[in-house]
Amino acid sequence: MSKITKVFARQVFDSRGNPTVEAEVFSKNYSCSSICPSGASTGSFEAHEKRDNNKKNYNGKSVFKAVKIINTVIAKKLINKNVHDQEKIDHTLLKLDGTKQKTKLGANSMLAVSMAVKKLSAKIKKIPLYKNFLVKKNFLLPFPMMNIINGGAHANNNLQIQEFMIRPDSAKSFKQAIKMCFLVIDNLRKILKKLKLSTSVGDEGGFAPMISSNAHALRLITQAIKMSGFVNGKDVSICLDVAANELFRNNKYAIHSSKYQSVKKSILEYKKIIKNYKIKSIEDPFAENDWLSWNKFMLDANKQIQIVGDDLYVTNLERLKVGFLNQSSNSILIKLNQIGTVTETLEVIKFAHNIGFNTIISHRSGESEDTFIADLSVGTNSNQIKSGSLCRSERVAKYNQILRIEENLGKKAKMNRL
Repeated sequence: MSKITKVFARQVFDSRGNPTVEAEVFSKNYSCSSICPSGASTGSFEAHEKRDNNKKNYNGKSVFKAVKIINTVIAKKLINKNVHDQEKIDHTLLKLDGTKQKTKLGANSMLAVSMAVKKLSAKIKKIPLYKNFLVKKNFLLPFPMMNIINGGAHANNNLQIQEFMIRPDSAKSFKQAIKMCFLVIDNLRKILKKLKLSTSVGDEGGFAPMISSNAHALRLITQAIKMSGFVNGKDVSICLDVAANELFRNNKYAIHSSKYQSVKKSILEYKKIIKNYKIKSIEDPFAENDWLSWNKFMLDANKQIQIVGDDLYVTNLERLKVGFLNQSSNSILIKLNQIGTVTETLEVIKFAHNIGFNTIISHRSGESEDTFIADLSVGTNSNQIKSGSLCRSERVAKYNQILRIEENLGKKAKMNRL
């Protein structure tokens, strides 16, 4: 048995330059650290992120309270615990917190420790991190859902939809998938420059041109796909993250323009763009509590469309069970910091696979150089990974890690199904 000898935390910074928590866990001969990410577009049912809220210190964004909790309360409880018993360690954290949304310890405190423990366990076992999750053999590599145009809360333009993404559906390897995405992104850059539109990027690395129409963004992407020699909807597909929580008011939605429309009209508009632009995946098409609209859309939409719950589920098993019974979606986005521990995350992934849902492992808009989610995506045979665009090192780090994993697997490396 390898025992935890020390737990230590510090304040570091995420990709937006905001403070976040890094935890380092030690055994006799080894140590590993992990950094907790932070979201901008967050669901109200997400686990609580503990910040100091002291305007005199980092404008209220510092995490010194979370750091102190790890260095005192959590450290004391985890000393001498078996580093390989992830469930016991995570349940110790859950019991120590004792609240539904982790308001006492903070999900950022808990997750930084939980991920570091998982890494340390793999290091002591002398195995790659991806081999320390659910799958032990026959690993499948995820398809990247790569951000190409940013809107909503992640950009400074007037686009309603938060993320316009591409997915290289005909790729036979992860290496090929990245190459296909590179070509489309590079050609989109050329198109934007020719139109004298900005090629500056948003929080997740996608371009953030000053355009205000979803249709305009979709036309630009389809043009880039064609220019790259691919067939839209066959070789490369367009995927959307609507983040409808931000576009909901008085039971109406301002998704397709700044004008608020009924659910019925919103669904008709969705069906129109799905047909016109061969959209293959839509995330958060409706608000987190609008279960009825999700169900209507599921029943009405083309069965080939991937309908993804993010704010709807917040990586929470109980909400996923409700969504399954309600026939709300056929896929779930997985974000570790929405729930707060590795164990709870894995329970959600297992249940999702048992009910036939696709699982998409996702970054947050406030990311770090930590590549934990890359290994998680392979180690759980998740269908897809969202890690932003092929831009900004905190995004590219995850794709680079999967390229290393693919190399490590050699001839056994295979892409997942869609």
